[in-house]
Amino acid sequence: MGVVKMNGRVWVAGAVMSLALMGGATPLSSAEIEHRTDYSIRLSGLPVATATFRSAFNGNRYTISGSLQSAGLADIFSSTKGTTSVSGTVSRGRLHATNYSVNYKSGKRSRAIDVTFHNGNVITASMTPPRRKPKNWVPVSTADMRAVLDPISGLIIPEGSRVCPKTLPIFDGESRLDLKLSSKGTKPYSTKGFEGEVVVCGIRFVPKSGYRKGRDDVEYLRKLKTMEIWFAKAEGAKVYAPVYVQIPTKLGPVTVSATRFGG
Repeated sequence: MGVVKMNGRVWVAGAVMSLALMGGATPLSSAEIEHRTDYSIRLSGLPVATATFRSAFNGNRYTISGSLQSAGLADIFSSTKGTTSVSGTVSRGRLHATNYSVNYKSGKRSRAIDVTFHNGNVITASMTPPRRKPKNWVPVSTADMRAVLDPISGLIIPEGSRVCPKTLPIFDGESRLDLKLSSKGTKPYSTKGFEGEVVVCGIRFVPKSGYRKGRDDVEYLRKLKTMEIWFAKAEGAKVYAPVYVQIPTKLGPVTVSATRFGG
């Protein structure tokens, strides 16, 4: 669920899965706290996947784990299952990952990604099986893996800092990209466990490295100006987390909606 791919699997699918996971944020407390968030992922209004995520905080340590299962017609044509997890520490109102992993299987293909961080820098990154790199591949440099965020912790934003605008430097284990958030006001939002105003941000996708140059889906996303992500404040927490994502595609809008936020 945490894969933000720009090659192989369609980036959009990975993006909405990564963004969906952010709703798993929980209150930052010295006592152990657990939190569950469920999502519905749709294409042009039709269900294509469901996801469930659980978070746990114990002192200054946190873990977030999630699972995704394809649904509807998508499950008939190519069954997809995925799990992801991230763990790290909480300090100065921020989540700092130490370990991030993704495992997914779509049809007969599967892949596992593992990344370790220290102070925001990538220490190790592995992919099994490794991807074959074409001649037009944009390699990830050592500098690209410094001062980065994993695609889960990166979208949990502490109270007191601006939700948007800001630039999020993301590394997902293979690709390095920036997500540029811009302010678009507030809107009402209601789902099980939450009712209130949410902060609306526009998203611009800026690929940096770890992708095939000239790829159609990457160029399409690079030019998009209508993607949105909505952040809600987690109950009793000092963080904001996404409850809704919309990404236009050539097949219709992909949406991720929280059907349960907390509880």
